[in-house]
Amino acid sequence: MLLDRNSAVPLYYQIHQHLLDQIESGTLKPGQPLPSEQEISSRIGVSRMTARQAVKSLCDTGIAYSRRGVGTFVSGGKQEKTSSELLSFTQEMKARHCHPSSQVLKFEKVAGDGEVASALHLAEGEKVLCLIRVRLADGVAMGVENGFLPFRMFPGLLESFDARKSLYQTLAEGYGVHMLAADEVVEAGLASARDARLLRIKKNAPVFFLTRVSYTENGQPVEYVRSTYRGDRWKIVNRLTADQSGDGKARQVKRLSLGMKAKP
Repeated sequence: MLLDRNSAVPLYYQIHQHLLDQIESGTLKPGQPLPSEQEISSRIGVSRMTARQAVKSLCDTGIAYSRRGVGTFVSGGKQEKTSSELLSFTQEMKARHCHPSSQVLKFEKVAGDGEVASALHLAEGEKVLCLIRVRLADGVAMGVENGFLPFRMFPGLLESFDARKSLYQTLAEGYGVHMLAADEVVEAGLASARDARLLRIKKNAPVFFLTRVSYTENGQPVEYVRSTYRGDRWKIVNRLTADQSGDGKARQVKRLSLGMKAKP
């Protein structure tokens, strides 16, 4: 790596660009470690602080991610969220050849508040199962999900659910409940201090706020989810097709409806 020490371009940014070129050319592949701060510092004769700033700038833009005590690694491409199928997070990640996992923060029976009760067509205060999880792909935190299910529909789930498995698969195999449709909406927002800590991103970093209500084949709502997903790790893809009615307008036939309104 040759640096132009007389250039107006800061040294850390020259290092950033060199590493970025290696990533974009495929020399450094997703999942591979970046050179450590010490390696960069000793190899090209810059301070540890300059090397740290270069690596940090790649992490700040989502190009790389850091694991405490392990190192810094090249990120994969952004995960696509499409509307072609109703899939759980586990199913989506496996379809993209990623290893899904979850960190359960809370799983308990609570009284459904007005928003939850309305979404699930329950009486306000009726008991629901509240499942809060950090969702990870290949060990990287991708989103925080707050899910709610009618308690009366799933007796025993609180004691039997295995967080390593897909919730949708568990509901299908254990209770014969299949999610066949969903209403989803997406809005862009900024990460709260709590979500930033859980997702290992900066406070006020770009995120997607999502809500989803999932239904069985008879139209009964059985799941309500409020989530926050990292903007640097997700992209939303819709497919459009021309209207066949002859009016020349395009219409969206596979429309992603993700979403959650930003909270104050």
